[in-house]
Amino acid sequence: MSDSKRSVEDSSDAIELKKQKINSNTESKGIQEADVGITTYISKDIGGFVGTLKQRYTDFLVNEIGLDGEVVHFLDDGINDKKERRRQRREKERQENGDDQPKGESAVAVEPPKPFEIDPAKREQLVELFGPDEVTKFVELIKTPGTFESQKVIDDKATRGKVHQLVREAFEGRLETKTTPKNTFSFSLNHPKSRSNRRSNQGPQDTVDENGVENWGLGPYKPFLHFNLYKENKDTMEAANLLARFLKVQPRVVRFAGTKDRRGVTVQRMCLPRFRVERVNSLNKALRGMKLGSFAYEDKSLSLGDLKGNEFIITLRDVQAISDEPIEQIMEKAVESLKTNGFINYYGMQRFGTFSISTHVIGKEILLSNWSRAANLILSVQELVLPESLDARTIWETTRSAKDAVEKMPKKCIAEWCLLNHLSQCSKSSDDYSENDYFNAIMKIPRNLRIMYGHAYQSYVWNCVASRRIELFGMDVVVGDLVLEETSTSMGDNKTAQDDDDDFEEDVRTDKFQRARAITQEEVDQKKFTIFDVVLPSPGFDIKYPSNEELINTYKSVMVKDGLDPNEMYRKVREFSFAGSYRKIVAKPNNLEYHIRTYAEPTQQLVLTDFDILQKKRAGEEVTSQILPSTPGDRTAVILKLQLDTSAYATMALREVMKADTSRHGKMCDVQLA
Repeated sequence: MSDSKRSVEDSSDAIELKKQKINSNTESKGIQEADVGITTYISKDIGGFVGTLKQRYTDFLVNEIGLDGEVVHFLDDGINDKKERRRQRREKERQENGDDQPKGESAVAVEPPKPFEIDPAKREQLVELFGPDEVTKFVELIKTPGTFESQKVIDDKATRGKVHQLVREAFEGRLETKTTPKNTFSFSLNHPKSRSNRRSNQGPQDTVDENGVENWGLGPYKPFLHFNLYKENKDTMEAANLLARFLKVQPRVVRFAGTKDRRGVTVQRMCLPRFRVERVNSLNKALRGMKLGSFAYEDKSLSLGDLKGNEFIITLRDVQAISDEPIEQIMEKAVESLKTNGFINYYGMQRFGTFSISTHVIGKEILLSNWSRAANLILSVQELVLPESLDARTIWETTRSAKDAVEKMPKKCIAEWCLLNHLSQCSKSSDDYSENDYFNAIMKIPRNLRIMYGHAYQSYVWNCVASRRIELFGMDVVVGDLVLEETSTSMGDNKTAQDDDDDFEEDVRTDKFQRARAITQEEVDQKKFTIFDVVLPSPGFDIKYPSNEELINTYKSVMVKDGLDPNEMYRKVREFSFAGSYRKIVAKPNNLEYHIRTYAEPTQQLVLTDFDILQKKRAGEEVTSQILPSTPGDRTAVILKLQLDTSAYATMALREVMKADTSRHGKMCDVQLA
């Protein structure tokens, strides 16, 4: 064997050993990519690397892109509260009056205040009502705060109202009066925070900004209040539930265009019907890990899907090349390929859950109407599962006692708790519950969650067929490939104010009727379409399958082994009859850029969040870049900035760049796009 050949083989062995070592350190239990049909890459010939994703939640920044194409940023944290506005008004008045004297100092001697005296005419009226002794006690309340109840009883409501008004005028608002249950009067010193004083202080001056602009520049009041939500380490539903709890409304009232992941820092547009900005803005004092800003009154609500996509800034720490090729060269090639060729538009691993049993396996049983099997998979003891639920799962598996198990099941395990709660009210036949009991228990799971299992199975089939399509034809467009027809019919307009009592949930179908057709030989010859136009359907009763025999057989072979037929997607239970939908095979990011940074400390911040930038600008600092420069250190990070459409998964774009199995990151890759 020649030295050169031996050198190549030795190098190859070294690379393989390094790859095995890296993989052994990143392996985890649970669902693997191959289990859900994710098996290939577009740029197989480019080397890869591994790294740590989401070590800090600031390593994953997501900013929504609105329908206008603008990235939603957190530029302010709402309007100033009343105290701040009053301070600003006093400061402005002081400057306008030329009063530059510091507070607490005076250029001239100030005479001591004169004792308070009641207007003689008003005093006479009070004496006629309450007598001279009681009026004297009223006056003493100004000097010595306390409470005093009069002996005078006035049953007529209109007369009592005149008495309240007389006291306010006589004492110039210094005393507060209340009617007692006996229709007498309770007198006390009027504190600035008392209810009547708060009412008297409300007025136009509290609905203008520091420049005197009415309604803080938001314009006329309209039915919907839109605002930007900045959140850290909270998912969208958790944030919506918190807002609803503080505002004392149902969570469905809080509306948004898309859901954002928990493990990250995200900014998105939100909406509330018939709320004043003052009330919602006041939540900024109570919220933790959340901020509200950029308020605006609008005529229309927000609905799911009212966005063009998301912008991501993703930090990968402690990166290591799989081969001996420098990370700089790997990134240059990988990013250029991603810009030009895109990535396979797989449904990401988070679509299939984070437990040991994939959601698509449960979805298969639901589509087969195996209700008991589906329920028992959801309730089963698994290696990867919420630790707090293990006791309940063990009780269920060993005793089949729903009553005992539900007491141990945390309510945050929504599907599991709903199943057990319903079954605990059913009677067993023999040692188990009936199929009908299991069916009814599954139907107690919230609708969005229970149809998610079926959608996961559709996604699994789509992934398998997409992998086969790329393996067969690569980036070439072939006869029989499908493209969307140019015309589509909207299924509904934006919601209006009276719709806010409807359940705000994602529908089974998309917001538009979509139709696809096969590409002809003539169109292939003319190169009318590219791979970025080609779509594949998820199995359903209202879609067209590709005419290519190999792909048709892939649909059939994947589903037949599960006892299902791609041409038989109607079910007796209407909501499990899936129409199907179309999804582009290859996605391409927009505005893609990357940065390589060195750093020393494991948790060192490498990018600025929107809130960081806002704070720095307020402090007078100039911010030239959101991505911080390198610092001396032996660690290397890769930072990717890109924009994706609403249906794409950022982890699948990362997978194409890294050539790393995203399932090995486990929860670290839990990225659900809107």
